[in-house]
Amino acid sequence: MLTAATPARSIGLVAAERSKSFPAFPLLQPTWVMVHSLKRQKKKGGDINPPMEVNMTRRKMLIMTAGATVLGLAALVGFADHNAIFAGEDEKEAQEALIKTLGAAKISLQQGLAASAQAGQPISAKFEVDKGKLQLSVYTVKEGKFFEVLVDYTNGKVMKAEPITEGEDLAAANLQNTAMTDAKITLKEAVDKTITQSAKNIRAVRAVPSLKDGHPVASIDVLNYNQFKAIQQPLD
Repeated sequence: MLTAATPARSIGLVAAERSKSFPAFPLLQPTWVMVHSLKRQKKKGGDINPPMEVNMTRRKMLIMTAGATVLGLAALVGFADHNAIFAGEDEKEAQEALIKTLGAAKISLQQGLAASAQAGQPISAKFEVDKGKLQLSVYTVKEGKFFEVLVDYTNGKVMKAEPITEGEDLAAANLQNTAMTDAKITLKEAVDKTITQSAKNIRAVRAVPSLKDGHPVASIDVLNYNQFKAIQQPLD
């Protein structure tokens, strides 16, 4: 046992013995033993750099840390790509479903817009497949209130008009109504103009207004030989 009265020479001898006991594991030596060993090396003019085992340990830790960082970044990139791929697949599936069912529609998107006017001013319209069934949905605004009007795609008659009061539908209706406020032409006129300017055998399947650089513009999706295309039509 070492005490305050223990001679320095005795401490040196003990340190030497301890150093011999841990030749391959310098990190296991007590701190005072390592200090004494470094002093002896300095007196002899020896190398006082950290032992090789310490350098190797640090090197391994750096390699492991770098590897973990790379793996983490790769995981994030993979996750982002995974989400992007699924978003594309969902859109493709929706388009394929619409192509398969659109043949049952006997009226055009423009006729649906005209029919829905009895429930207010049309601010957007689209053919879509909901729960496996084709439907023609038109958003309208009347006296500050929004409605989703479902038009029978076989005869052009309004089946029902449901109030839009919350959620994403209400947010979308507000944006569409804002865009139509400064419009100089109706949404139906914009779709008619697009069809007239386009090639034959083209059919409008969706019309949604928005503001572009402060100007109202209708984004009109058309279908031509099973190919979808978005056409921007000015409303002012």
